[in-house]
Amino acid sequence: MSSSALVEVVIPTYNQAGFLRVALQSVIAQDHQNWVATVVNNLSSDHTHNVVQDFADSRIRIVDFANHGVIAASRNLAIRDSRADFIAFLDSDDWWQPTKLSTCLSRLDDGTDLVCHAEEWRSEHSSRVVRYGPQHRMEYEAMLLGGNCLSTSAIVGCTQVFQQLGGFSERPDFVTAEDYDLWLRVAKSGHRIALIDDVLGTFRIHSSSASSSIARNSAAEMTVVREHLKTSRLGARAQRQRLGLSHYSAARAYQKSGDRASARREFALAWRHAPLFPRTYAGLFTLTLDSLRRPSRSGAAR
Repeated sequence: MSSSALVEVVIPTYNQAGFLRVALQSVIAQDHQNWVATVVNNLSSDHTHNVVQDFADSRIRIVDFANHGVIAASRNLAIRDSRADFIAFLDSDDWWQPTKLSTCLSRLDDGTDLVCHAEEWRSEHSSRVVRYGPQHRMEYEAMLLGGNCLSTSAIVGCTQVFQQLGGFSERPDFVTAEDYDLWLRVAKSGHRIALIDDVLGTFRIHSSSASSSIARNSAAEMTVVREHLKTSRLGARAQRQRLGLSHYSAARAYQKSGDRASARREFALAWRHAPLFPRTYAGLFTLTLDSLRRPSRSGAAR
């Protein structure tokens, strides 16, 4: 089926016309050519429409849609309307290797419902390869305990699965973690998730690391975690450890941004929930060393 399967490429975008051109070029360059692309345009004020028109490719359509800050709504618009066999997600600032679709489709032929491949994470000054998973984390409870271990722009899955699950949650308090919620629901419903080690795409890292963004991301992840813990079979200790991990992750993000006061607060919360979690102590140690070496930027990026 892989050679004839129709793939819907879902590309939400907002004022990223230059990046969108690169993303669409990478779709057109695929060695699997049976695809359609839906660019869901959040009423951009730049030349996004011109970029799509310049390609003059009937397989690419653009839909104007106000998502009001909920990117899940843009993705769901395309998911609901899709008649393709499979759906692939591509953020408009990312791009793929030419063998992306063919490689993923060959894996989906074996009864797998969703695949996620490795990516290059590229910033202005550096790049590194990120491989998701590992495979044992694809089970529901393991993913809930260990955190999100997949990337949306690296996902290809069966359209029927996404439609049956209702797509991404559009809850405003899930924004930035709505993908984690969906992968959890995919795993919980018993669908097979497989990983591909090949680097088949590039994830663009932007420079913003403001404390306000970290706070929003952390709060969204925590909300998703608490929602799933309500119905999980995990014991009280495991639940405390999971909440401790969320606070630890927020602390590390604050630490990297230079907001040591917020990092210290989140490390304390991590310790309160999971006092036996060793990485919290290591984080506090490095935070103390960092405080001795450099002046504080606490709150500077708020």
